[in-house]
Amino acid sequence: MANPSTSRPPSIAIAIPCYQEEKTIAQVVKDFKAQLPDAAVYVFDNNCTDRTAEFARAAGATVIREKKQGKGHVVATMFEVITEDILIMVDGDGTYDASAVHQLLAPILAGDADMMVAARLQQYSDKSFRKFHVAGNQLVCGIINRIFKANISDIFSGYRAFTRDCALTIPITSRGFDVETELIVQSLYRGMVVKEIEAPYGERPSGSFSKLRTIPDGSRVLLRLFLLLRAYKPLSLFGSLFIALMLVALAAGALPLSELVLHRYVASRASAIFAITTGMLACVSLSLGLVLSSVNQRFLELERVVIKQIKASRGA
Repeated sequence: MANPSTSRPPSIAIAIPCYQEEKTIAQVVKDFKAQLPDAAVYVFDNNCTDRTAEFARAAGATVIREKKQGKGHVVATMFEVITEDILIMVDGDGTYDASAVHQLLAPILAGDADMMVAARLQQYSDKSFRKFHVAGNQLVCGIINRIFKANISDIFSGYRAFTRDCALTIPITSRGFDVETELIVQSLYRGMVVKEIEAPYGERPSGSFSKLRTIPDGSRVLLRLFLLLRAYKPLSLFGSLFIALMLVALAAGALPLSELVLHRYVASRASAIFAITTGMLACVSLSLGLVLSSVNQRFLELERVVIKQIKASRGA
């Protein structure tokens, strides 16, 4: 990925979103500076009230404050202000292995990937994940893989690498921890190449605590997934709804239809009305999916034209 006009190696930035990570941030910064001495290290202080920012500066990082609370806001700012060619995002909780960064970078440097994800589900300890987190991860991955024909195994990893073009193309609308879901869906929708490596995932050090809340954050992720699918894969979403409603309509209408055929009289009128109503809703759902999919395709074409023009103007 060397710039052909200057033949220089690509610049690399390490971006660390943080909220109350004074126990771990200094070591995280030092570990990544040891692995990538020439990389710029940015710590994004998301309104920390402890000494996170102080320890990050002392370790050699540039600290940038993000006043809007939530990881989604941090990632959006990160993509806006960082100008290096490659961006590595890693949580500041000390659970990710800094030495895996070279493996994470290799496909991007070779031009084989737009986004790399360090999957955690092969090498982790019993205390690395909370109860239900692995199952929830697999559920969301299964839905996304089926709809986008992808092969993602860990959608919630906080350890990733992006090309600059990839980061600029993804519009971040999430506010919280559902941002990881948005990063994957937005990238797959735009045809970017997303790959994974396996990386160790450790436990939080003593005194450090997770900000994840299983039920509220899990509900937010599922809602975000639904909204993203509605926006970017409407035919898949509303087409599935059409099939489900049509099956219900057929099941409900079986008895009234048999009565009509055999006796030319419908006794089960409530079932008949329900079947007809459900069938109409199914048709509306399919029509809505087709219309939204057509509009969505036109917006995607327009976006690609704009991106081409921007790249051409840069080259000029």
